[in-house]
Order: sequence, then C-alpha cells, then structure tokens
Amino acid sequence: MPYNPNNHHRRSIRLKGYDYSQAGMYFVTICCQDKVCRFGKIKNGEMILNDFGKIAYEEWIKLSERYPNVLLDAFQIMPNHIHGIIALENVATRIVGATLAVAQNENADIPNNGANQWATARVAPTIAIGNIIGAYKSLTVNQCLKICKSRNEYIGKLWQRNYWEHIIRNEQSYQRIANYIINNSANWKKDKFCTK
Repeated sequence: MPYNPNNHHRRSIRLKGYDYSQAGMYFVTICCQDKVCRFGKIKNGEMILNDFGKIAYEEWIKLSERYPNVLLDAFQIMPNHIHGIIALENVATRIVGATLAVAQNENADIPNNGANQWATARVAPTIAIGNIIGAYKSLTVNQCLKICKSRNEYIGKLWQRNYWEHIIRNEQSYQRIANYIINNSANWKKDKFCTK
C-alpha cells in the first residue's frame, strides 16, 4: 500500500518538549501484541510466570545493570503486559566529583610536545526512557526467540508498537501508582488488559 499522509500518520503520545532523559520517575506499561497472554497466568491472585514470563522478569531486572543511571522500583509482569516504575538518576551527581575528576595520564613523564598531561574522567552518557524500553523489548524478544527456535515454534510479534508512560511528579502520585502495580495481579479480573 503506498504512503498516504491522511491514513499513515502517527501521533506521538509523548509530552511535547519534555526531555525523557532527565532525572525523574516514570511509570511505564508495555503490552503484548493483540493482548495475547504470553508471560503466564494469574492463579489465586498471583502471577505464575511461564518461560517467556521469566525472561521478561530477568531482562527487566538487568536494566539497572545495563544502565548506570537506572533504578528500578515497583514492577509487575502480567499475563499480557508489564507495569514498572523506572527512576532515572543524574549519574554526574551520584558519582562524587565525576564532572570535575581527572585521572593522570600514565605516560605523563613522556614528552608529548606540550599536549595536556591529564585525561578528564568521563561520565556515562544520559539515556532516555524510550531507549531503555526499546532495548528491553528487543532483548526480551531475542531471548524468547531462542526458546521458540529450540521448540521449532513460531512466536509472531511479541510486543505491540510503542509503550505507555506517565511522568511521576509527586509522592501522592508515586504511592497511588506503586500500589496499583503491587496489587495488579490480585485485581486481574478488573484489569483493562484482562482477556478472561
């Protein structure tokens, strides 16, 4: 089908002009394509993870290892989506003196024609929520594909395009969202994502 701007427009759901790499707390929801329950099932109000669910869980946990400015807060893997709170820190303020620290060049006593003898310390680059979620989705798909290939199965599209986010701006909002996430399994039958 040829491109038609009247039919093929994608409206961004992001807050216009907001820097999603700045320090703060973000509530994210990532859904499976077509609300297919890929990660397990709810039994007696508890989420029972299957193999894909365990991968979704493990890859989520690894986000704080992959990105030095990411702190994970409340999160829940559900049958067909995940909810989580991600806190982005300003790495420069966490590493004492990182922006001012210098490391002496090992070869300082070797003549270098007047070149600077000091190397400045580098601060890890900032990364936006969208990059983190994109990496998470990709890593999860790759691990799930390995399982499918070993079983000679077809996975299809695991994730729906994009994700939903909310910028957490105060303690009251944080408490409400964290409680929602923590109680999500127990409230599955009332959840808008529940396919029953």
